[in-house]
Formats: sequence, C-alpha cells, structure tokens
Amino acid sequence: MDKQKILIVDDDENIAELISLYLMKECFETRIEGNGENALHAFHEYQPDLILLDIMLPGIDGYEVCSEIRKSSQVPIIFLSAKGEVFDKVLGLKMGADDYIMKPFDSNEMVARVRAVLRRSQPAAPVNAAATNAAHTGDYVEYDGLIVNISNYTTTVNGHTLDMPPKELELLYFLASQPNQVFTREQLLDRLWGYEYIGDTRTVDVHVKRIREKLPINPNWALTTVWGVGYKFEVS
Repeated sequence: MDKQKILIVDDDENIAELISLYLMKECFETRIEGNGENALHAFHEYQPDLILLDIMLPGIDGYEVCSEIRKSSQVPIIFLSAKGEVFDKVLGLKMGADDYIMKPFDSNEMVARVRAVLRRSQPAAPVNAAATNAAHTGDYVEYDGLIVNISNYTTTVNGHTLDMPPKELELLYFLASQPNQVFTREQLLDRLWGYEYIGDTRTVDVHVKRIREKLPINPNWALTTVWGVGYKFEVS
C-alpha cells in the first residue's frame, strides 16, 4: 500500500523537520515547504493526502493558502499556529480547515489528530448492493424509499425532501453507507464531530433521536440501537 502523503508548510525549519520526523516514524511520506507560494505549487505537484499549514508565513499567509486550495480541492487541512484565541480557531475553521493545532504541541496528539482527520476524509467503504438492496456511490446511498445525498446535503423519503440539519444528515449518511456495522458513540463523535470535540456521547443520542423522528417505519431498513454498544443502520 502506498504511504499517505503529508505536506508540511512552516517557515520554522526546526519545527517542520521535527513534524516530518514524527510523521515518518508513523509511516507517512512527507514534504516540507517554507512559504505560502511554494506550498501552492507543491499542493498541485505533490498531491498530498493532508496539509499541515502554519498560519504566519512569509508572503502569502496560511489563511490565503487555505482559501486558494479550497477553490479547487477538499484535501484535509490542519492549521498549526501559536495563536490560541478562540477567534483565531474559529476563523481558521471558517476558512475551510479541518482542525487547528496550537504550538507548542505534543507529538502524540499531533499524530492522533492527523490520523483522525484522515479517517474522516476517507470515502465510506463500498456497499454490496446485492446483499443490502441499496445503491451506493461516493455521493449518496439509496434504500427502499430513502435517499441520503451527501453531495448536496439532501435527504428524501418516498420522493419528499426532509428538513435535516447537516450534522444529522452526515450521521445518517455515515451509518447508512456501512449497513449492519455497529459504531460506538465515541467512534461516531470522533468521525463526525472531530478529535477535539468538547462534549459527551449524549450528543450522538440526541441526533439519533431527531433523525428517527423524521424517518418513517420501513420493514427493510432502520436506524437501530445496539444496547450497551452504539448504533447501526440495520438492513434486512
């Protein structure tokens, strides 16, 4: 299997080399760039699976680099910054970043966040349509009377569009794209809310409850609870 490629963008050579060392020990391939302009060239040439991007860069700053990349790609981006105010984090996420790591950081935490963001960015595993009576692509899942489309964030039941907030739709899509597979609340929090989500597992319960209230009873599929474990999208 090819190694996943990480583009590291930081004008501090010591920090960049240290990050690269940690990631290579975890079997990632890395490339280092020291400014925003070079980062944009490297993004197109190197085609990384994830970008670790410092904000304070000479010339084009990290915010501009992120904004430019987001015009053509949804490659995962994690901001690295010594700026730890809530405003800075919110701005970074609004610009399109997937996570925000403050300097100085713990190497184990950095690697864990990289892995978590990469997991969330991976397309769902293919579904055996013959076995599950469902059609599946990278953009939507379709069961008897139900279509969950992640590309345009719509859910339709028997031809009628449901009013479903993004996080509810993402949760339903994630479970429905992997039918009959059980996920714990912690796994769902990690996958859909992110590594540093501050909350508890009742968040998942609330979202499942709201989804169930909107879905009709269907003999061929259901969003079910596996007591003491978590949830699954059960297909008969």
